[in-house]
Amino acid sequence: MVDVEKIRTMAERVASSEGLALVDVELKGGQANALLRIYIDKPTGVSHADCQLVSEQMSAMLDVEDLIPGSYTLEVSSPGLDRKLVKASDFVHFAGRRARLVLREPLASQKVLEGRLVGFEDGRVRLDLGEGGLKELELSNIQKARLVVEI
Repeated sequence: MVDVEKIRTMAERVASSEGLALVDVELKGGQANALLRIYIDKPTGVSHADCQLVSEQMSAMLDVEDLIPGSYTLEVSSPGLDRKLVKASDFVHFAGRRARLVLREPLASQKVLEGRLVGFEDGRVRLDLGEGGLKELELSNIQKARLVVEI
């Protein structure tokens, strides 16, 4: 079994040593052909050189530690404009931006909500639905959350 938390800790260390923030780590696929995705960010935006630097360092560390049995593909990239919101701090950092949330348990028979993030307080995400009013949602009830690209 692959220890994703150990990989996350390694990626956090590599990213922070290069002045980058680790956004997320995903491991998909089986042992025969696993895909490891590492998302990094920084205030001025992520460059190709940033991704290459983290990729080279992580690849070397993963090979030495042998944390992923068999062959795997490593991808390092920025989270993109429609980035996932994962941690409580993401909901604070992106306050004022539009987001789409998928709930585990429906709220007034709705499982998907889209609105403007107001922030995060006491374990609850605050979302302004416009005409639908301000909703407070338990972080634990949010299955998926992404920023919505506004043009």
